[in-house]
Amino acid sequence: MPYYSLTAFVQVLERAGELKRISHPVKAKLEITEIADRVMKRNLSAVAQADGPALLFENVDGKSIPVLINAFGSMKRMALALGVGDVEEIAREIDRLIRTRPPKSFKDKLGLLAELVRLAGIPPKLVKDAACQEIILHDPDLSILPVLTCWPGDAGPFITLPMVFTRDPRSGTRNVGLYRMQIFDRRTTGMHWHLHKVGARHYLHQKEQSGRMELAACLGGDPAMIYAATAPLPDQIDEILFTGFLRKKGVELVKGVTVDVEVPANSDIVIEGYVDPSEPLRREGPFGDHTGFYSLADDYPVFHVTCITHRKSPIYPTTIVGRPPMEDAFLGKTTERLFLPLLRVTLPEIVDMNLPVHGVFHNLAIISIKKEYPAHARKVMHALWGLGQMMFTKTLMIVDDDVNVHDLAEVTWVVGNHIDPKRDLVFVEGPVDVLDHAAPIMGYGSKVGIDATRKWRSEGFEREWPAAIVMDDKTKKYIDSIWEKLGL
Repeated sequence: MPYYSLTAFVQVLERAGELKRISHPVKAKLEITEIADRVMKRNLSAVAQADGPALLFENVDGKSIPVLINAFGSMKRMALALGVGDVEEIAREIDRLIRTRPPKSFKDKLGLLAELVRLAGIPPKLVKDAACQEIILHDPDLSILPVLTCWPGDAGPFITLPMVFTRDPRSGTRNVGLYRMQIFDRRTTGMHWHLHKVGARHYLHQKEQSGRMELAACLGGDPAMIYAATAPLPDQIDEILFTGFLRKKGVELVKGVTVDVEVPANSDIVIEGYVDPSEPLRREGPFGDHTGFYSLADDYPVFHVTCITHRKSPIYPTTIVGRPPMEDAFLGKTTERLFLPLLRVTLPEIVDMNLPVHGVFHNLAIISIKKEYPAHARKVMHALWGLGQMMFTKTLMIVDDDVNVHDLAEVTWVVGNHIDPKRDLVFVEGPVDVLDHAAPIMGYGSKVGIDATRKWRSEGFEREWPAAIVMDDKTKKYIDSIWEKLGL
């Protein structure tokens, strides 16, 4: 079932023992970050993922709105956010729907139609009255929000978890993206959309025409909608419909007060406004980013606030990014699991995928495949570099299907033993993540693919490939039977 407010999600987290309320006074500048970072890294597991509780700061210095952080900071909380026992349930449902066989009868066709509707998502519903507009501030002032200054080198306070709603002026299609927003003053922010992002494309399309581009930045509401804004959906899939699929219920939308933009009616806070493509860009950043390094200052569009609306008792959701592991690790891991079935539609030979947390998701991907022909690993490399945001992957490791890609010790052992560097490394050039500070040009650099599969004679390998050392089953079973007698 959907959450009708962020407060409802907080209540669920609290009942599950996943939330800690902080009543001690703290500052939004640096102090919340230091507390949250310690909690996120407090209980590191063998796979170096954090699992400290969600934190609700109820006494932020000079602010009346409480701050929620680390709400998505474990796979358990991601499952709670999406209303399932395990995110793999959704992955299995996606896999089942995309593998649906052609119908054989009219009854089958009706059933298939229902399944396809579920896969496509349930359409939204437009409403006139909305909780997000209980309070309307026609004289907006961003200083009412407890926006964090996350790190000492940050250029100022940044809104870090906004769902930014834009519309393509050409096609009218909607996009919901997650873009950081640096607070410049009480009525303006930066709008940090990279050149590869859909929001940036909408901005460029508006620039080709004339007039302002209206948009809205929404905070809080249903956590499934927040997740959908982070997901690397194909352009043809609407984030609102995707949320409807996750929730099995259409998202209720309401038209903005000062902008012609529809926003989720259950949002906690909505910041309405516009960007003007004819206006000069403004310096934004630096910002302590998810790579663990500061992203450098650059020029971005200015967002002008025309109105702020919010619930009577809103919660301000935020997150911090920095050296992993942090909260965003679990948003990324959820995407890894949910999008694996969709990846297999194009590349059915893929068995599993791991985007290691410390690889910050675009620096390293480990892929296992069912190898069927010579150079199959290279085919997969090039196909992945041509798929959506996988194009940013700087290092691709391809291993055989019997390798557990989530066991980094096993992956290290296999890759180290299986590769001949001169033969098995593939270098290409192309788009890289804008945040890749090692690239010689922003957004453009090189990538490497590592073929760590077993080599075949048909690939020019003339030597015998050795078998891995494994004890035989008969001996293992016998030792199992006498193990207690050994006193070990």
